[in-house]
Amino acid sequence: MMLLPHLPWPSALLLEAAPAEADSSLILAGVLLSLVVIYFASKLGGELSKLVNLPPVLGELVGGVVVGVSFLHLLIFPEGGATASDSLLITVLETVAGLTPEAAAGVFQSQGEVVSVLAELGVIVLLFEIGLESDLRELQKVGYQAALVAIVGVVAPFAGGTLGLMFFFHVTAIPAIFAGAALTATSIGITSKVLSEIGRLKSTEGQMIVGAAVIDDVLGIIVLAVVASLAKTGEVDLVNVAWLIVSATVFLLGAIFLGKFFNRSFEAVAQSLQTRGNLVIPALTFALIMAFLANVIHLEAILGAFAAGLVLDETDLRKELDRQIMPIADILVPIFFVSVGAKADLGVLNPFVAENRAGLVIAVFLLAIAIVGKLVTGWVVFGTPGINRFAIGVGMIPRGEVGLVFAGIGSASGVLDKPLEAAIIIMVILTTFLAPPFLRIAFQQSPPLDPTPDPNPAAS
Repeated sequence: MMLLPHLPWPSALLLEAAPAEADSSLILAGVLLSLVVIYFASKLGGELSKLVNLPPVLGELVGGVVVGVSFLHLLIFPEGGATASDSLLITVLETVAGLTPEAAAGVFQSQGEVVSVLAELGVIVLLFEIGLESDLRELQKVGYQAALVAIVGVVAPFAGGTLGLMFFFHVTAIPAIFAGAALTATSIGITSKVLSEIGRLKSTEGQMIVGAAVIDDVLGIIVLAVVASLAKTGEVDLVNVAWLIVSATVFLLGAIFLGKFFNRSFEAVAQSLQTRGNLVIPALTFALIMAFLANVIHLEAILGAFAAGLVLDETDLRKELDRQIMPIADILVPIFFVSVGAKADLGVLNPFVAENRAGLVIAVFLLAIAIVGKLVTGWVVFGTPGINRFAIGVGMIPRGEVGLVFAGIGSASGVLDKPLEAAIIIMVILTTFLAPPFLRIAFQQSPPLDPTPDPNPAAS
């Protein structure tokens, strides 16, 4: 550094910037290695799952578990409390590039953030596809029943979990309410992917499950706002809750209503463009705008993407758009599912660790409530003879990434003690992994819908 004053100042600036550039290149190297691991785990897990006649999404989740924090430590994320020394990929970079511990920590943090953003983009594309595959007219037919399924699917597990924890395990009110709230979630991404893979997305049950899961997601956000307020202040911010209810209702209904007028403009724009991507780029731009609008009014971005898909489902260009979106989804969606599996720490299932034992006992109770509380939703459907009620209930079971969000917020706020936090994580893991195979079994009770299910469904 003593030589810098003797150099022309642009050269000095370049030398000072060199470490930052090196760090950026190593961040990119870490992300590239992470993607190699993700795609390998995704394809291997999906193919093995297909061989034993299970939904490929289950194989992607299991592949994520194998390469994640539970086993190989190849795909590790800092938000779980891990450090750079826990990641085998960072160890490889340290060996190859001679990273210092300080630089390794920065690369680890940035790499995890980039992969998480790619995973979020993956689930946005997935929900956009599900919206495209869904039939808005069919969704409207089952809308009131889907709403009833969603409400029961929130109230039943919330009440059962909260009251059961207080009565049987003597958990105090606020932690019990938080744990009960974690039971209300439904992972629309996992369920919709399985429905698409088995050719049941357009069935009456499939449309009812997707509609209920969307409404359930909105209700889950409202419940989360309530319990987060309780955790911080001990009081509920009624103004915030009212705002969420109004904004969610206006957003979803407004998107569907305006879509009737937007379709013609979209088709005109797509047909007037002459360069590559004339259809898929405007469509994805619309989906991202809708996801952004949902996000800024404190809803989930995936709700905006789903609404965008529903809107464009009405266009005459939908089939071609489905075909063009598919390869984009093939690249981004596996990042989401493998990341969900990688973040699931199966170490909390180890009964030989003393602090896990209390959590395991509570987890058995929460798992029972989580399953029963969603299964009963199928039996509130009425006026539809021959409906597969069991399949509807099973489709609402997986908690996935939504349940992990609840656990993470509860842990960060200090509301949950270690046994209760471990119990929630166990419940999330088991419902996520049990639902896909049982959903396939549940639909075996129904007559075939598609004579030949699509071997390469759009959400695959």
